[in-house]
Amino acid sequence: MLPETNHPSTSPTATTGKIPRLAIALAEWAERWFPDALVFAFVAIVIVFLAGLSNGETPWNLAKNFGDGFWELAPFTLQMAMIIIGGYVVASSPAVRGAIRWLARIPQTPRGAVAFVALISTTSSLLSWGFSLILGALLVREIAQNNRSVDYRAASAAAYLGVGTVWALGLSSSAALMMATPTSIPPAILKISGQIPLTHTIFTWQSLVTAVVLIAASVLVAYLSAPAAAEAKTVEMLGVKFEAETPTADKAQTPGEWLEHNGILTVLICALGFSYLAKIFLARGVLAAFDLSTYNFMFIMLGLLLHWKPRSFARAVTASVPATAGVLIQFPFYAGIFGIITKSSISTRIAEFFVHISSHNSYPVVIAIYSATLGLFVPSGGSKWVIEAPYILAAANQLHVNLGWVVQIYNTAEALPNLINPFWMLPLIGLLRIRARDIVGYTALQLLVNIPLVLFLMWLFARTLPYVSPGTY
Repeated sequence: MLPETNHPSTSPTATTGKIPRLAIALAEWAERWFPDALVFAFVAIVIVFLAGLSNGETPWNLAKNFGDGFWELAPFTLQMAMIIIGGYVVASSPAVRGAIRWLARIPQTPRGAVAFVALISTTSSLLSWGFSLILGALLVREIAQNNRSVDYRAASAAAYLGVGTVWALGLSSSAALMMATPTSIPPAILKISGQIPLTHTIFTWQSLVTAVVLIAASVLVAYLSAPAAAEAKTVEMLGVKFEAETPTADKAQTPGEWLEHNGILTVLICALGFSYLAKIFLARGVLAAFDLSTYNFMFIMLGLLLHWKPRSFARAVTASVPATAGVLIQFPFYAGIFGIITKSSISTRIAEFFVHISSHNSYPVVIAIYSATLGLFVPSGGSKWVIEAPYILAAANQLHVNLGWVVQIYNTAEALPNLINPFWMLPLIGLLRIRARDIVGYTALQLLVNIPLVLFLMWLFARTLPYVSPGTY
């Protein structure tokens, strides 16, 4: 549970604009009526089970499919947890913490500080969404200490924008990395799409332009929506206090701790690890070699190098583990949903439905709306992709829509519900000592802007990419 703080009412004042008042009202509604993300997963299981019964499947077969699929994503689940751990370890390293303190001194005005946090959050999320969450939270904490008049709610919301806008267009995209890693692609999906390299997903010019546009829009909205000084709620007004960091013992107390407190083993392990990365990058090319396993390996090696001392590295890993709890327990249930869908007639029926209601031109918009809506109930880009992929890729094949761009449509749209779903906010709000309702009002404003922007960009760029048959990338 989060530490208790004395939060003043977040009700809008008479001088607050109409759009902020609407956003805060939506945030209060979501806080009251949105259950925990695990409950959404359970509701989704019930819905899929009933859908299977309506398609003539027997309860026994559906139960068997659920159980057979439950552990099917175990390797992928571990890889997703390692993204969180790797991002936290790098962001909490002494070198990065020093960089954060330097960055926090750059913005000179409260509104500029909010926009600056939004820029750092969104751009860093292209490297790693886990890194972006921790980096953004630590940056806000530093800024709040340097600039006492900055609105703490708006700055905290800005720190979350990477996860709610462009993270899936970057290097930690669960769907894109899975489709580029044959060993991570479930066989049911692989036979539909084949392997899709990153050069046909996150590294297309269409995807890069989309990321730039969404980042620019997010920073602008963050700047314009930051409250004026008279209406700002500072860190002190929200009653948030941070304990001073107590220095830990930096020297070995016993001969047995000597290796824990120096970098001899770090040098050897990192030399081995980075030699391996250099070898595969030279042999296959950077883009071709960059998959989920390589990505996580690189971040773990980088984190070890930045912490230098094994004791510091181990301490950071321990601190990061609680943030993986949601992934570790929920992904198996999502895998059970995947089993029910792919091992029954449901996948075929859904694909037929999308083909029936769509055309080659309208399919990108239809899928974007569907993926964003489903994201409210399955708030995970990786697990939701394995649920959706079998039928949306099959329908794309029938409608001759570029499969790589379908992955990017999914990536762009699935981030939208993160702006109001509190699941991925948990690591951020834990570090910042606030509640989800304190920031959802501002992220809801971002959602209102991003929805039409995303739908237009997905439709526009789909028209520039030809269809390529599965297995021919």
